[in-house]
Amino acid sequence: MIEAYARSNGQIGIRNHLLIIPTVICANQVANRVAQLVPDSIAIGHQHGCSQIGADKQRTFDVLAGTGKNPNVGAVLIISLGCEVVDPLELAQEIASTGKRVECFDIQSVGGSVKAIVHGAKLARDLRQELDQMEKVQVPLSELKLGVKCGGSDATSGLCSNPALGVAADRLIAVGGSAVIGETTEIIGAEHVLAQRAASKEVEQRLYHIVDRFEREIERMGEDMRGGNPSPGNIAGGLTTIEEKSLGCISKGGTTELKDVIEYAAPVPKSGLYFMDSPGNDIECVSGMAAGGVHLVAFTTGRGTPTGSAVIPVIKITGNKQMYLRMQDNMDVDVSDVLTGGLSMREAGERIWQEILHVANGKLTKAEILGHQEFSINRIGPSL
Repeated sequence: MIEAYARSNGQIGIRNHLLIIPTVICANQVANRVAQLVPDSIAIGHQHGCSQIGADKQRTFDVLAGTGKNPNVGAVLIISLGCEVVDPLELAQEIASTGKRVECFDIQSVGGSVKAIVHGAKLARDLRQELDQMEKVQVPLSELKLGVKCGGSDATSGLCSNPALGVAADRLIAVGGSAVIGETTEIIGAEHVLAQRAASKEVEQRLYHIVDRFEREIERMGEDMRGGNPSPGNIAGGLTTIEEKSLGCISKGGTTELKDVIEYAAPVPKSGLYFMDSPGNDIECVSGMAAGGVHLVAFTTGRGTPTGSAVIPVIKITGNKQMYLRMQDNMDVDVSDVLTGGLSMREAGERIWQEILHVANGKLTKAEILGHQEFSINRIGPSL
């Protein structure tokens, strides 16, 4: 059991955020100023919301809506400009379908930036006061949804921290929880290994489809993945091929069957292992998982990265002792003793599992303590 906030739609949240969503880049500054004036609120500035059509417009809407619907969010304030392509009232209605309180206004109607900041701060303080009255309750571990991610990888990632995280993912799935792995770009060359664990032929075909779709897009651009994946930092850290990196990436998902393949930012189902079609870009991938409803992300790194997420805790795990000592400000879990024989892989997985439980029960990650609230939306098409 863990302690969490019970939502009216039956979901549980391990955090109780007040989220401020600008529907368009033009509203970012007002949203940021409101967040600065109201403690314990988070604004997710972004560069989208206008000059988009079709699937790209829908993706922006889906990610904003999914982030607002994330169970770690207790209430939402939507700030629009008043003339963007993302419909703020439709967005508010979609988020409010979860039962949480949503307030919405536009800058043009209230009279400009200064008046909008004052108005927004008043609404935000009222929402925050309501959230502060909520108390946690006991909930089963089976309600927990975990994202598994790697970034700034090196040779120790595939040898140590990634498979150790896989052990922890198996632990959660064994008690009825769910885990989602992403980064389509980083399973290429080893997708057949993951496909062997597909729950059905249809799931296997969906996995191959998303890899093929990405490869066709790279070909259409006339580019080559090499140089971008593995990145220069990956290569400097000892990774030599895409296949080598991909094998390490897949190991984060543990050993259970792959129940399904879902699109970017789509809701993550309960119970079992899932794959989300998402980029290798750290922030875009984690933001997609958050929009899909995961409660937290366990993030392995060998080179080191400080990034977190707007609405979900991000646990940083490493198998690189030198980097851990150099970047203790940012790292949560060190499992490097596996490489020296001082820790078995199962013991390393148990260390990560215990950290997941502590964070789910309210312990702040290093990224949370440092105020890392990164957010980014993966794009499909060009701006108009």
